[in-house]
Amino acid sequence: MIEGLDPAIHTPKRLAAMAVLANAPSVSFRFLKDFMQVSDSDLSKHMSALEQAGYVSVHKSGRGRGATTTFALTARGRTAYTAHRDALRALLDGPHTV
Repeated sequence: MIEGLDPAIHTPKRLAAMAVLANAPSVSFRFLKDFMQVSDSDLSKHMSALEQAGYVSVHKSGRGRGATTTFALTARGRTAYTAHRDALRALLDGPHTV
């Protein structure tokens, strides 16, 4: 594994979700689904993995058709996302020789 890359974040859909969440206080399930162009079940699977890693908090309100689910980055998630982003940048920039 390349040092600094977080396997919980590295999959493209999770990385996209983390990028969106890093730029908003919270985001609705519907917004993420539409933005990422994924199915309900696909988004649920990826957001559950991020929640289990402690990177995302989930808030559900209401019941039935009027229910709303929102996601927000946790402090741990923000730290992990920043470290992962920095590791990607270092990888993309290539080795620096002296």
